[in-house]
Amino acid sequence: MLAPARDPAHDGGADQRRSRRVQPESSSEEGLRMSPTPPAGIDLAAALAGREHADRLGELLRRPWRLLVGGELRGAEGGATFPSSDPFSRAVIARVPDASSADVDAAAEAAEAARASWRATSALERAALVRRFADLVEENREDLELLDSIDAGSPIANSRVDVQIALDQMRMFAGFALELKGQTVPATNDLHITVREPVGVVAKIWPYNHPLMFFCRIAAPLVAGNPVVAKPPEAAPLSSLALAELAAEVFPPGVVNVVVGDGPAVPDRLVRHRAVRRIGFIGSEPTGRAIQRAAAESGVKHVTLELGGKNAMVVFPDADLEAAADGAVAGMNFTWSGQSCGSNSRLLVHRSVHDEVVQRVAEIVRGRRQDDPLAEASEQGTMIDEAQYEKSLGYIDVATAEGATVVAGGGRPSGERFRDGLFVEATVLTGVRPTDRIGQEEVFGPVLSVIAFETEEEAVRIANDVEYGLTASVWTNDLNRAIRVSRAFEAGYVWVNGSGAHYPNLPYGGVKRSGVGGKEECLEEMLGYTEEKVISFVS
Repeated sequence: MLAPARDPAHDGGADQRRSRRVQPESSSEEGLRMSPTPPAGIDLAAALAGREHADRLGELLRRPWRLLVGGELRGAEGGATFPSSDPFSRAVIARVPDASSADVDAAAEAAEAARASWRATSALERAALVRRFADLVEENREDLELLDSIDAGSPIANSRVDVQIALDQMRMFAGFALELKGQTVPATNDLHITVREPVGVVAKIWPYNHPLMFFCRIAAPLVAGNPVVAKPPEAAPLSSLALAELAAEVFPPGVVNVVVGDGPAVPDRLVRHRAVRRIGFIGSEPTGRAIQRAAAESGVKHVTLELGGKNAMVVFPDADLEAAADGAVAGMNFTWSGQSCGSNSRLLVHRSVHDEVVQRVAEIVRGRRQDDPLAEASEQGTMIDEAQYEKSLGYIDVATAEGATVVAGGGRPSGERFRDGLFVEATVLTGVRPTDRIGQEEVFGPVLSVIAFETEEEAVRIANDVEYGLTASVWTNDLNRAIRVSRAFEAGYVWVNGSGAHYPNLPYGGVKRSGVGGKEECLEEMLGYTEEKVISFVS
């Protein structure tokens, strides 16, 4: 289990700062114990009262949270912190370091200092350390799952899925170590070869919807030979800071660095730092564009952006309609309250089967259990914060004002267990026109818009007539149609008679405003953290 981080003896020396830290008690046969008193301003009693897993979380949250810079777990400059709140109880459950520009610079410089030695470490040795890190994550998975659920509002069952995906992907990238190979090119009778070399310091920045899973994406640049500066989401930083403790046990100083701060200053500073040569970002389009701008203004840097989506699932009348309805609900990612860039938030249904499919989808949605994210029975948790909560409800209001009809959900659920939490019901809208705002703009909330169509050509046109192009899905039993439509979709990933699932080593990423700069979750991602060099031996 995760132990509380020890305060370094040389940690800044500021008495005022140290007085706010939680000191672990001395070691015993049961291991390090948590302090019985949380830091000032944290209300764990309010956050955990009557909830499942409360005892263990009460221990986990009574800990000092630390940045990881140059192998040292430490607080932010001047002891600055910001609050992290539980979106179910709305109580503050932690105060985490609020990194300064100096902290970011120190992390980037530590990574740069580690660059040569990490590059010189063999690919197999680097892979072995990534596997060891994965093993530590697995050993601590129950604690990490709890932290993700209470911090991000994701049901505990979903957090378990995220951890398993993270483990599988880390081990997959470790297994790719010997694929960092070049080729021989018979351009002439001389010897011409290519080699792959690490690009340098990599900045990894990701959002709040899958914080632990996205943290573990550091595996690809690490195996490729690059030190990393990771910037977790300020809206859900706790599992990432716990992972920083595990990383400190495994990797040489400076190879993995973790900094977090409240607001855009930290990622902006990180992207602009002279040592950072490569950036991998997952998040919203506006933030992605800001990162592109910062990278362009500070140098010539390779940027990979995995951004938003307004993804379409198209159901033809010859499809298995019951399976399609199940797929629409699963692919909408209601389990994460729709907070997923890959959600099929537009359901295009042939008019001849429209009512049948809508009825089935609405029945499934109404039967789902929305509850405390820590509840084992919960199938849908909360929104991440008040801004996303208000945004989702606001889009429902806009949609109904534009003529859409709510057939399931439509607002905040009623009942005592929903009193404080940032809950939005799983919502299904019909009568949506393709040009309505709800048909064009990403909500990033639990709102599924149903659009009727008449012909295959119309369905493809509607599906493509948005600014995004991340995923798409087609449901039909006509193989020729499945091929035609899937080829016609302007999307990076298409499912035929399926939705939502990701598979090992299949390239994931979008087109148009959904992304640029390379695919992820595959060998191509790891190779994207290398430069290809040509060497010609001229006789």
